[in-house]
Amino acid sequence: MTTQLEKPNPPKDTGQIHQQEHVRRWQDYFTFNTDHKVIGIQYLVTAFVFSVVGGLMAEAIRTELATPDPDFVSPLLYNRLMTMHGTMMIFLAIVPAGAAFANYLIPLMIGAKDMAFPKLNAVAFWMAPPGALLLLVSFLVGAPEAGWTSYPPLSVVSSFWGQVLWILSILLIGTSSILGAINFITTMLKMRIPSMGLHKMPLFCWAMLAVSALIVSSTSVLAGALVLLSFDLIAGTSFFNPAGGGDPVVYQHLFWFYSHPAVYIMVLPFFGLVSEVLPVHARKPVFGYRAIAYSSLLIAFLGLIVWAHHMFTSGTPGWLRMFFMAATMLIAVPTGIKVFGWTATIWGGKIRLNSAMLFGIGFIALFLVGGLSGVMLASATFDLHVHDTYFVVGHFHYVLFGGAVTGIFS
Repeated sequence: MTTQLEKPNPPKDTGQIHQQEHVRRWQDYFTFNTDHKVIGIQYLVTAFVFSVVGGLMAEAIRTELATPDPDFVSPLLYNRLMTMHGTMMIFLAIVPAGAAFANYLIPLMIGAKDMAFPKLNAVAFWMAPPGALLLLVSFLVGAPEAGWTSYPPLSVVSSFWGQVLWILSILLIGTSSILGAINFITTMLKMRIPSMGLHKMPLFCWAMLAVSALIVSSTSVLAGALVLLSFDLIAGTSFFNPAGGGDPVVYQHLFWFYSHPAVYIMVLPFFGLVSEVLPVHARKPVFGYRAIAYSSLLIAFLGLIVWAHHMFTSGTPGWLRMFFMAATMLIAVPTGIKVFGWTATIWGGKIRLNSAMLFGIGFIALFLVGGLSGVMLASATFDLHVHDTYFVVGHFHYVLFGGAVTGIFS
């Protein structure tokens, strides 16, 4: 006599099983919706739209540079296009793309039903469109023309309303990033299923933990700098305006304290995604899980103490240059750990060369070029000669376009 074993009933409410989802309507993507998947898609569509707008501006810039004469756009419009291109591609394209994947995937990866604060998540997203609108409206009143860095004194004496709207836009988008980062940290630390310890989290979650810590640590510094800059513009103070005794180098310190970590804020999410894609399509476990996980945290830590390598030509003393040069070169160590882990994961695997895998391999190759050129720029003696040249522009775009954008497609 045989008995048929009954299948055990799955647990009803463990967080592992997501509730049956309602059928989403297209209207849900244009309303205040708290579903993490809807918000993720909203972020992704926003990133796509502004990458197209920023890309068209880049085309206009390159068309103008095709000949020595200003025969396509005027010098003033060129400066405005360059300012808006940099601002849009960073704050409205690549950063929201990372937030899109994080919103969509993190609850699924850790077994949570949604983000820790669903309403705060929706608020964080809906702060970005008004910021984007302010940026676009500035074209009607004289767009900002001081570059995406908005260095004073140029930012203090150029287009008044355009610069004010630029500051308001960045403050809104920055606040959105901080709220989202707090939500990600809380979700990953407090809403994992009981059986998932930190060392069982997917590598994408580790990367987003590092990114969120960077955002919380550095974005408020940029916000403070922009508030002081707005005082110089509106109230006539002289925090950064040298005409009134201000120090523009202080602004550079505050700005780059955020903007160098911003490079890792943009690229680390795609480090995490590539760390998930490669093992699947190589059909073998990721090599060096803990090393890759900890390297994300180390990159975030080092990213906070290397900002002044952007200021080697600003009169920084020699001892300070030595410190920032050494600290910048150290970032190559955790980054190299990741590249080594990815290469070892692929090595000997049963590779499927589908589109995801090809983009993943392309990500490694292109980011490697950007990373190696970054090590060159870490040297103060070399940087003094190529600072503010197209070598730096090429390095930056290899990291962000070759790295982050390829990671998005992966």
